[in-house]
Amino acid sequence: MLKLTYIGHSAFALDNGDPAQHVLVDPFITGNPAATVAADDVAPRTILLTHGHGDHVGDTVAIAKRTGAKVVAIAELAGWLESEGVEAHAANHGGTVAFEGGTVKLTPAWHSSSYGPDWKAPGVPAGLIVRFGGKTVYFAGDTCLFGDMRLIGEAGLDAAVLPIGDNFTMGIDDAARAVEFLGSPGIVIPCHYDTFPLIKQDPEAFRTKVESTTTSKVRALAPGESMEL
Repeated sequence: MLKLTYIGHSAFALDNGDPAQHVLVDPFITGNPAATVAADDVAPRTILLTHGHGDHVGDTVAIAKRTGAKVVAIAELAGWLESEGVEAHAANHGGTVAFEGGTVKLTPAWHSSSYGPDWKAPGVPAGLIVRFGGKTVYFAGDTCLFGDMRLIGEAGLDAAVLPIGDNFTMGIDDAARAVEFLGSPGIVIPCHYDTFPLIKQDPEAFRTKVESTTTSKVRALAPGESMEL
């Protein structure tokens, strides 16, 4: 069993039924106008990061220091986190890392990655293939459409979490093509939209496009909403 909760923007919580094994993905909570919880309300054992932008790293340092959570991130970003006093596991594209209750494999993503007021560039962006709670979920992170998503689909995905906001990432049309490239996972969950005016999108238009061209079903979660996979 895997319960997935949409915190908002690109932040998700994963619950396999064991409170000692909760996972957070890209925990941008403080300053996230869509978030329905506070950073102090979450208590993960593991934090998984796609890249170094502030709307993905978010509250990672504060949460990890408070809870002792281990953070898995691309090598350079992990190094920066360690300099901030966080336990971080450095990985890179193609590598698989075990964490309490599951594993994560880092995949390529086409985007940028920078952090801090002086715009440090800690590594490259990544996607995440997460195996947890008996399910396999692909978090694309921030990315454009790219052909090697066909290889990622060979992982046998139960669900895919894809950005649809356009401007900084794929928009609706390219994200719908991504679903095809990924082999039509059973469930597709849109993210990285509506948080700010620049990435305003209609998830129902995305649903219509995906469900008319693939066998996947789209579940557009409201911030704070959960679903079982």
